[in-house]
Amino acid sequence: MAAPWMEKLSESLGSSEPAVRLILSVLIGYPFALIYRKCFFRRPPCAVHLFHTLSGLALAAFNFGSQLYHSAVCVVVQFLLLRLMGRTVTAVLSSFLFQMTYLLCGYYYTATDQYDIKWTMPHCVLTLKLIGLSFDYYDGGKERSQLSAEQQSSALSAVPSLLEVCGFSYFYGGFLVGPQFTLRSYQRLVSGELTDCPGQPPSSVLPAMKRFFLGLVCLTIFTVGGPYFPDSYFLTEEYEAQPFWFRCLYMLIWAKITLYKYVSCWVIAEGVCILCGMGYNGKDEKGVHQWDACANMRVWHYETTPLFTGTIASFNINTNAWVARHVFKRLKFLGNKMASQLLTLLFLAVWHGLHSGYLVCFSLEFIIVNVERKVMAVVRDSPLLMRLATSPLYPLIYGVQQLLHWLFMAYPLVPFCLFTYDKWLKVYSSVYFCGHVFFFTIYLILPYLRKGLVPRKGEDVKKDA
Repeated sequence: MAAPWMEKLSESLGSSEPAVRLILSVLIGYPFALIYRKCFFRRPPCAVHLFHTLSGLALAAFNFGSQLYHSAVCVVVQFLLLRLMGRTVTAVLSSFLFQMTYLLCGYYYTATDQYDIKWTMPHCVLTLKLIGLSFDYYDGGKERSQLSAEQQSSALSAVPSLLEVCGFSYFYGGFLVGPQFTLRSYQRLVSGELTDCPGQPPSSVLPAMKRFFLGLVCLTIFTVGGPYFPDSYFLTEEYEAQPFWFRCLYMLIWAKITLYKYVSCWVIAEGVCILCGMGYNGKDEKGVHQWDACANMRVWHYETTPLFTGTIASFNINTNAWVARHVFKRLKFLGNKMASQLLTLLFLAVWHGLHSGYLVCFSLEFIIVNVERKVMAVVRDSPLLMRLATSPLYPLIYGVQQLLHWLFMAYPLVPFCLFTYDKWLKVYSSVYFCGHVFFFTIYLILPYLRKGLVPRKGEDVKKDA
């Protein structure tokens, strides 16, 4: 039942009530982090787990009411799988199948043709967290020599208690929108290890406030710009009547603003993790303390990189790292990197939801990334293109490259945000499938460009002589 004050606040902000509840919940993480620093730092683990569990459940109840039972069921089942099945492949597979099936059933029964904030939103974050927990517990039973350095740092030497799994799952810094972190990182937080001041709470207030204010800037951009560039405009006759260049420009600006919806939440949530210590990442090579262990966005790199791979590397970092660690690298037995990449992107598409738009988005990502890698290989191997890349003309080249980069980053986002076949197909038809045409054309002509721009080895030897 909606509270009158929430209705009034939502109306005054011009936003939906679930969206306002979500952003308030992310912001509430800051006072929770201050309470942890003041009252629970280096206190008995049971007290810390209980605080994290109750605070996370309070946020779940505030946002989703009685539907918080979905997360509770999955947390308890995951604990039982660890206890009853032990460190076995069967336990890992059972965990993967149960958690993914529960999530997909949630998507199926709650799906609409628009973006809704409902219990499945934090549940997709929780699903990865619990599946990762089963992998880490399984790795803990192997010889250390069999594990990569990454696996060694996250492997669990003992089965966690139910209260510990609950604290890990409901930790206010990552329950609603992420980031992903391992149980070992959470255990280090509880034991007071994640601090730059041994024995004392971390001196992380300033780094946390920097992320907080950066998140507010991003949120302001989305809040102010969003109403001027709504998703619904793509489906109007007015949009179709606009010139081709306008339709493409609208798509570009719409995408830049829309993505700030995610950027703002991740950056603000990162500040919460930094404030309590979860974001502590040791010292760099210069001895400077780092606070980026929970960074889900590298905002400067995200805004300035002209490469699609650069954008992917700076966006939703912890989720991408989770998928790389637990899906891509564990598909190594296939012996085919491209097949592993394709299956990984398929997993990501299904994990996001059951709409066709997700499959289209991630299939386009697969195409775009592989075409870009082939183009970059030609540039590296071509003396002429390398001279252009280091010439005074580079700022102009960078500008054109960045414009194309932003446009074709927006292109896959259309089906991601419009979800259904009839909507995204209508938009793609209105821009003449320009993204598909552009990248398939480049793919087809690349062999000829390589022949014309990259000298053969024999020619290189002649020139050197």
